[in-house]
Amino acid sequence: MHRTLARRALLAAAALAALAACGGPARPRAEEAAARSSAAVRPAPPKAATVQGLPGMPPVLDPHDVYAADRPNRLSPAVRDFPSRVYVPNTNSDTVSVIDPKTYRVIETIHVGAQPQHVVPSWDLKTLWVNNDKGNTLTPIDPRTGKAGRTVDVHDPYNLYFTPDGRYAVVMASLDRELVFRDAHTMKRVKTVPVSCYGVNHADFSLDGRYFIVSCEFSGELLKVDTAKMKVVGQQRLPHHGAMPQDVKVSPDGRKFYIADMTTDGMWVLDGDKFTTPGFLPTGKGCHGLYVSRDSREMYVSNRGEGSVSVFDFRQRRVTRKWHLPNGGSPDMGGVSADGKVLWLSGRYHSEVYAIDTRTGALLARVKVGSGPHGLAVYPQPGRYSLGHTGIFR
Repeated sequence: MHRTLARRALLAAAALAALAACGGPARPRAEEAAARSSAAVRPAPPKAATVQGLPGMPPVLDPHDVYAADRPNRLSPAVRDFPSRVYVPNTNSDTVSVIDPKTYRVIETIHVGAQPQHVVPSWDLKTLWVNNDKGNTLTPIDPRTGKAGRTVDVHDPYNLYFTPDGRYAVVMASLDRELVFRDAHTMKRVKTVPVSCYGVNHADFSLDGRYFIVSCEFSGELLKVDTAKMKVVGQQRLPHHGAMPQDVKVSPDGRKFYIADMTTDGMWVLDGDKFTTPGFLPTGKGCHGLYVSRDSREMYVSNRGEGSVSVFDFRQRRVTRKWHLPNGGSPDMGGVSADGKVLWLSGRYHSEVYAIDTRTGALLARVKVGSGPHGLAVYPQPGRYSLGHTGIFR
């Protein structure tokens, strides 16, 4: 009896094993088919973000960093053999002081037109244009030789920018209350855009180059200008009585514009796409010039009214350090050396230029120049092309 039961149990176990053996392969085959089917409908990995830039504009290198081309010593072949110099327009002396950054000495003084305001690198990087505001001329300087060329008649050239496609120069005609689009090479007038604000002054372009934001110094306003249409498409008054906006810089990710303001003692933070009311961030008395570090992490903010430089961290969205010039000063406009180690700023009311160590904030040198130094240009700098002012490179 017991042997019969045991035999039946063995037979039943064998049958179950056989069934398992027959059914075993079917399940993996079904899973493989399902996996193949799933793979067939699985979406492809997302492609890297691209930017539909202004037609004719060089492609954006990094959609997350406007300044990706500005890394230390990454000089364009067009400027690689240019001598390193600091060009300082002296507004009251009608001269440009040329400084050798290695020796901190003025090696040449170039006589230009009346009231030179800024030294501006051309879009193709081959020429430096001196904006002789009261002289109604531009003086070209060959940065290869350091020699000035024949002046070009341009009315009220307080400041100068270039569209990202390299087609046009944009003259900030402050007293004329105009934005004047000119041929980028001949400076022939193409289109005049009258504005209702006072003191068009500084600007910077969006990540895609399709618009730019302009500060109006004397009426405390901002403009938004469509680059291709050469048309003002937005205008707003800053929410502070007596606001006096100055330099403009776009954030590395292209999402915000920072606008220095001398009377509110800080920066306005604007969403350029939406062009809504900006927020405010204090930096120091007489906030004036804005310069991005070579690693795109920080921005140096000159506070002309208190002789200091605030260091703004883009990720933390706050000022993390402040450097005070020994015995004071009036730091104004300037730029960062090609290697990123030195910040050069004009001393607007002290007839001097400051060289500041960007790692420590220490003052490396004070260089005596002419009277009323203003928009100095450090040249050459890294970048593929220039958008103007004292050097906005992409």
